[in-house]
Amino acid sequence: MAQMDSDALRMQLAQLRQEHRDLDVAVDALAATTNHDALQLQRLKKKKLMIKDRITVLEDQLFPDIIA
Repeated sequence: MAQMDSDALRMQLAQLRQEHRDLDVAVDALAATTNHDALQLQRLKKKKLMIKDRITVLEDQLFPDIIA
């Protein structure tokens, strides 16, 4: 993998991790309210899960699991 590609993947990975953390805070804040929107909460959790899946894919590209 070229260094430029690796750097771009690392940058994208860092952005996705930050977005995942931000969504985690938003989900916690929304869930803590007494009158929260269940549909909105479900959408945020689904988006968070999709980001986590994308993070896993990028990590697998950057750090392949080499079986010797």
